[in-house]
Amino acid sequence: MKSSSDLTRMLTRYKAWADDLTYQMAAALPWEEIVKERPTTFKTIGHTLQHIAIVDEIFRAHLENRGHGYSRRTVETLPSMDDLRRRAKELNGWWIDYADRLTDDAAAQPVDFTYVNGDPGRMTGLEIVLHVVQHATYHRGYVDDMMYQVPVTPPATDLTVFLQER
Repeated sequence: MKSSSDLTRMLTRYKAWADDLTYQMAAALPWEEIVKERPTTFKTIGHTLQHIAIVDEIFRAHLENRGHGYSRRTVETLPSMDDLRRRAKELNGWWIDYADRLTDDAAAQPVDFTYVNGDPGRMTGLEIVLHVVQHATYHRGYVDDMMYQVPVTPPATDLTVFLQER
């Protein structure tokens, strides 16, 4: 890897790959397991996956210098797994396209925005990509834990597995 733009390209592809594996496993579960409340932050597999997408959308809007319409990082209504998966695929496609056109200079430029709680924020394009990728990885870990409770064994979505398969 030679540059921050190389890093963003690799990480956005890693996120899309890992998200897709997680959605493949989740889609095979009965809907009752997707919506079953468990002792975790967002309560269900579905709401945790939806939270990842919401944060992806929020930070996409920050990069596009537009509003995102969210006042919280979660919503009550849960769409179908097919709709969640389609949304994740579309968002991951956007992140990959963003990384593909991101230059090192642009990656270093600060982006001013307002967090959902109203606080001001400032991050570079590179920092935003790193956040979105790390945020998804963090919450996929929660999904993995809930899958073990089903019980099913979730797929290995480690960066090392992605790099080895690539």
